[in-house]
Amino acid sequence: MAERTKLWIAQTMKRLLARKPLEKIYVTEICKAAEIERPTFYYHFIDKYDLMAWIFFQDAYDTDILSEKSAAGSMNRMRQDYIFYKRAYEDNSTNPMWSHMLEYFVARYTEIARKKLGTTTLDTQTQYSIRLYCYGTMGMTREWLLNDNITPAETVVRMMFNSMPGHLRDIFFS
Repeated sequence: MAERTKLWIAQTMKRLLARKPLEKIYVTEICKAAEIERPTFYYHFIDKYDLMAWIFFQDAYDTDILSEKSAAGSMNRMRQDYIFYKRAYEDNSTNPMWSHMLEYFVARYTEIARKKLGTTTLDTQTQYSIRLYCYGTMGMTREWLLNDNITPAETVVRMMFNSMPGHLRDIFFS
């Protein structure tokens, strides 16, 4: 039941985002449109940014970030859910959605690197390279999503993987 309620609230948020940017949407409005009481919203989410992050994490969780096919599939789903991701990338609030997305991917790549290297800590260069790669791929994903209606997701992902720093490629793919 709780999962169904969260999905309903998320679908409502997406409908609202189709009409206006995130900063113009208020929790009261989400509750009214979803026909729920405010305590129900706050039982599931801290605020509208927590809701946005939950929607993103639901989409990203099943993506194998080291698989071209899986990553391209995820990007194609982003294009299908264009309005949500457009609004997420446009958000410049004090807690912007893109920063949640960035930290999510940094954490995923960091965890994979730790496992592959059999360590609990990574050296400073590897940490820096992971952050740099994640910033770059997020920026290029944003550009692709908002400005490129021609290049297939598979091509973009292949270019991203080819642009990964060599020592990261050695960690992730050897």
